[in-house]
Amino acid sequence: MNESDLEARFAFLAEADKLKSVERANTLIDLSRQENSAEHSWHIALYAMVLADQAGPEVDIGRVIRMLLLHDLVEIDVGDVPLHSGDGTAHDSAEIQAAEARAARRIFGLLPKAQGNAFLALWEEFEAAETPDAIFAKSLDRTQPLVQNLASDGEGWTRFNVTYENVVDRVGQKIKRGAPSVWAFLHDRLRRHFGWMG
Repeated sequence: MNESDLEARFAFLAEADKLKSVERANTLIDLSRQENSAEHSWHIALYAMVLADQAGPEVDIGRVIRMLLLHDLVEIDVGDVPLHSGDGTAHDSAEIQAAEARAARRIFGLLPKAQGNAFLALWEEFEAAETPDAIFAKSLDRTQPLVQNLASDGEGWTRFNVTYENVVDRVGQKIKRGAPSVWAFLHDRLRRHFGWMG
């Protein structure tokens, strides 16, 4: 490895440090403060390790963890875009997706070309959510905020006027697709939280 490659890698790592300053809509479970995006990325990588047995047999947990560690680096440029807006509706995603794609090219472009291209491809795979690894990774990305909301008595849901139906439509379908047993477990708790017995 030449010195310029090493310099590029450290430039990328310094840029990645900025993710620690991106505040998310979710609070910590103890409600002491907002979670940051770096904490979220670490936490869902841990979810992948702990819930690995919930993945299908074709899922490579090592690749899932790598996707989860990289997936939110684009928030350095774009910020956290909450899944639910203040009026309970979903955000328009076309403009956000374009901004995130530009951010991914810029951030991963800081790395030596081959490594940057590999990271960008992994990020794009996660975003497309079509491969078994990406489907499972995306399900965990939706699982962690749901678990945090359940543990904090729905603090974020209350703040953003989120309904049971919002959670099922925007979160539940993605969790169910990649981790059906996890969704069955959480759906039962979600119904109880919202007092929905139908």
